[in-house]
Amino acid sequence: MQHTVRHPRRKPTTLAAAAALALVGVGVLGACSSGGGAGGPGASGGSDDTYTWWDPYPQHDASSDWAGRVQACGEEAGVTIERTAYDTTALTNQALLAAQEGASPDVILLDNPAVSTLADTGMLTTVEEFGLDTSAIDQNLLDAGVVDGAAYGIPIGANTLSLYYNAEVLADAGVDPESIGDWDSLTAALKKVTEAGHKGITFAGIGTEEGSFQFLPWFWGAGADLTDLDSPEAVEALELWTGWLDKGYAPNSVINNSQNTTWEEFLTGDFGFVENGTWQVNSAADAGFETGIVQLPGKDGGVAPAPTGGEFIVAPVQEDTDRYETTRAIVECMTTPEGFVETANTFAYYIPPTQDGQTALLEESPELEPWVEAVNSAKGRTSDGLGTDYPVISEALWTAVQNALSGAASPADALATAQADAESGTH
Repeated sequence: MQHTVRHPRRKPTTLAAAAALALVGVGVLGACSSGGGAGGPGASGGSDDTYTWWDPYPQHDASSDWAGRVQACGEEAGVTIERTAYDTTALTNQALLAAQEGASPDVILLDNPAVSTLADTGMLTTVEEFGLDTSAIDQNLLDAGVVDGAAYGIPIGANTLSLYYNAEVLADAGVDPESIGDWDSLTAALKKVTEAGHKGITFAGIGTEEGSFQFLPWFWGAGADLTDLDSPEAVEALELWTGWLDKGYAPNSVINNSQNTTWEEFLTGDFGFVENGTWQVNSAADAGFETGIVQLPGKDGGVAPAPTGGEFIVAPVQEDTDRYETTRAIVECMTTPEGFVETANTFAYYIPPTQDGQTALLEESPELEPWVEAVNSAKGRTSDGLGTDYPVISEALWTAVQNALSGAASPADALATAQADAESGTH
């Protein structure tokens, strides 16, 4: 079936947009590489039998399973794919520049917070215009790519955060992980762990997007909203973290910890808990001690919404609209239930964004059920309608976390400053 795709007028890409992308383009997740580009700039608007593809996985070279999968979808569509891999920040900035020059690739895979910024420039087609069916995609995952009610891409999968625990440490401290269901029970568990001579919990409070990413489950779990950074609920969340430091339940190193650093700390076997993501599943299985997962708890119980990580597949506007039919076939190949599971396994692990895909994944790997539950409770960082304002708000938030953890300001004062900074820097 033919679908007509309008060619929207591209908005000029501003320096502010580029700066915003530099903020959201930080390599937040283990699946998002921080390495250099691979393959060189891909020429856009290729021949009829060559289609251009950009993704943020330079760690997967031309001989990798991932590259083979991309080429297989090209073959299924009857074309060759010319793939170029950049690191996350370079990819989003390169996409903006390419759009300015009218040289966008046919397909881009990019970190989900960047979708709204690219869409705001007018350089992306909507999934409706492109004739793609998103009815099976979980709404909480699709929302990360929605701008003004229109979806601009399809998630190829999602990853998120939970609490890993060291079963041996918890047993020695007399802590039943199933007893942890809210902030009070978690803090009580940390008290027992430290009293037993172990370290309590480590997390990433670093002054980058990773710091915001790790703080958001506690922020949202308190009932706070990113449009109101200094609400009483937000203050409670930051007081939880500072209280753990004050009591010795978390080390001072969290102020500078990245997510990789927290994982290295956890693998020493000294900690009861670490906040980390789906991408550590294989490493946890190979740890020198038994590990388990508990969901990040909300303040008063239930699973706290954690932010979603993962990439969206998007289709930039092309002057030659005849290319869209083949591009659609490539995208559809990547987003079948089987394709979602293959992506999940390639990146160990992305959780498929559809119920059918999740069911198929659990048939292969039933131990991933806690992660499916976590993703089902997650939310996109831009899905509260923040769009291109998110990077400014996030920077204000991680700065507040830094100021509070370091003792430079109280949680309330740090967040009041953050709210003022966010208001002055957003639309």
